[in-house]
Amino acid sequence: MLRRPVLPAVLLCSLLAAPAAQAGLFDDSEARQQIADLKAQSEQRFDTQAKAQMELATQIMGLREEISRLRGQNEALIYENEQMKKRQQDLYLDLDSRLRNLEPSPPAAAPGSTPGTSEAGHEAAPAARPADPAGESKAYEAALNLFKAAKYKEAAQAFEAFVSAHPDSDLAPSAQFWLGNAWYAQKDCKKAIDAQLLVTTRWPDSARAPDAMLAIANCQRDWGNTQAARRTLSNVIAKYPDSQAASQARQRLGQK
Repeated sequence: MLRRPVLPAVLLCSLLAAPAAQAGLFDDSEARQQIADLKAQSEQRFDTQAKAQMELATQIMGLREEISRLRGQNEALIYENEQMKKRQQDLYLDLDSRLRNLEPSPPAAAPGSTPGTSEAGHEAAPAARPADPAGESKAYEAALNLFKAAKYKEAAQAFEAFVSAHPDSDLAPSAQFWLGNAWYAQKDCKKAIDAQLLVTTRWPDSARAPDAMLAIANCQRDWGNTQAARRTLSNVIAKYPDSQAASQARQRLGQK
């Protein structure tokens, strides 16, 4: 008689435990969904970061290739510029030798005459030319050989000394011109321009004057003053239209 109430008690406990079990099942499902969402978000972030890193790596690779290309172009331009300077130097050296071959020899003294006197026995005016043209030519050749040997500092000193010692020599304009080139070879454009300006002002009618103006334009271009360089090139054409320097100036200005 005492065992009958057991069954209703068991049923009551089962009914009370069922909602708790359902709540537990619901909590686990929600937690799993949250974990899945977090995992999806993490994977999406990872994919986004990986994509961004790939794009960055591609950009870096492209920049490296561009830098390499520009470096190659720069080296090629430097080489071409050095070759152009060398060709110009060779051209000037060849022109210098031709000009020297065209220079007239000093007149020989009349037999029996004494330096400083005329044929009538009167004292003549002092000669404008140096008394030792052979020594003068030797000094000029020595300075020019220093330039050819790329000893530009020593060449500048030698040409400067020559012009100082022989200011009225027929070789003085050429010596002054090569003095400017020696400074230019040492990358001192200021002194180079000053030296070449002296050629154009002191010996404007010499064959070196148009070449000196062309050298000035080179320095102005190297300084980045393209407008001044173009003006100088135009002046070369205007003042010396038939010179070789004027022909080169027309080419640089794109003229025919």
